Amino acid sequence: MQPTPNASAPASLREDARTIGLIGLAHGSSHFFHMLLPPLFPFLIADFGFSYSELGLLLSVFFVVSGVGQALAGFVVDRVGARPVLFFALACFAVAGLTAASASGYAGLLVASVLAGLGNAPFHPVDFTILNKRVSPARLGHGFSVHGISGNLGWATAPVFMAGIATAAGSWRVACASGAVLALVVLAIMVINRDALDDRHGARGTQPAGAGTAGAVPEHPLAFLRLPAVWLCFSFFFWSTCSLSAIQSFAGPALQNLYGIPLTTTALVVTGYMLCGAAGMVLGGFLVGRVQRLEKTISVCLLASAALLTLVGLGVLPGMVALAVAALAGAGIGIAGPSRDMLIKRAAPPGATGRVYGTVYSGLDLGFSVAAPVFGALLDGGMNGAIFYGSALALVLGVVSAGFVGVGVAARSRRAAVPA
Repeated sequence: MQPTPNASAPASLREDARTIGLIGLAHGSSHFFHMLLPPLFPFLIADFGFSYSELGLLLSVFFVVSGVGQALAGFVVDRVGARPVLFFALACFAVAGLTAASASGYAGLLVASVLAGLGNAPFHPVDFTILNKRVSPARLGHGFSVHGISGNLGWATAPVFMAGIATAAGSWRVACASGAVLALVVLAIMVINRDALDDRHGARGTQPAGAGTAGAVPEHPLAFLRLPAVWLCFSFFFWSTCSLSAIQSFAGPALQNLYGIPLTTTALVVTGYMLCGAAGMVLGGFLVGRVQRLEKTISVCLLASAALLTLVGLGVLPGMVALAVAALAGAGIGIAGPSRDMLIKRAAPPGATGRVYGTVYSGLDLGFSVAAPVFGALLDGGMNGAIFYGSALALVLGVVSAGFVGVGVAARSRRAAVPA
């Protein structure tokens, strides 16, 4: 039985690098728009008098829309292809930025959050479908690494970009409009290079649905939901994202209150955390191809990060040391990132890439939507150390979920190795 030409065609380094780079840029843009409003919270409080709990609710709306949409987007991607869905998502970001720039109160910001969440929803099923189908298996681990790095760089860039423009222009509205322009530029780049994003042709990284199972009855589209590994991956994303939400949105003010560091300085903790995470992902991209039990890498790295965050929450470190230690915790999470994405790939059945990634990554959105108001309320209540303790606890719970996923994947591999 001869393989299909598309599946067997060798991919050059240049072709793989082009696809990986484009997906990295798109993913970085999605993470940038996670942070469309959080860097502007002090400006919004000054203009409208909102509390951190109210602003945290805006993030909850964003991630509820994104989470529900992400689970549904996986089905759309599997049906119509990833590329047109990617174009739609970037257009939503542009409209969200313009809507935020023209908002006259909380309702307008709420609409902008809904639009940004709608744009964010398809990215993980889109990104991983294109990577798995267009990138050579030998380079897929590095593709996952770049994907994660670009997301962290998007998170790291947004506070500097948004707060910097708002400060320089004296208006947070100019910053939101600038974000919209950025989304349009990225959309134009994707359209120009659309041939490298075509997941309907040139598939190399995955086996086509039904390959090697001629005559078998096709599974129901929802059959993957019966797999325990899918829901364990979902729970892993939920807990790890609760941890990230605490640091991303509230670590700056918490450090200011705990250690007396100026807010302009503590704002750097998010950028440092994301840059350390990006550096960790470079190492993680090499480890993922060399470590069989990926859950072990994930567990060691996340537990180390949890220990660092607990130390910061104790309030016993010198101020700038505490900021540096909190940022360093991002490295452990970064190293674990590519292993996490490869573990999900191993848990996914053939032909259901978009659906599995959409469902699993909706745990990320649920984590953000639940954690933002909870940690915002803790900060409003003066419980500054709880921001770091809660973040550390969530990482520990994520380790438990990852461990069960790894056990399940290993058991399935052993069953597949036994001759019929």
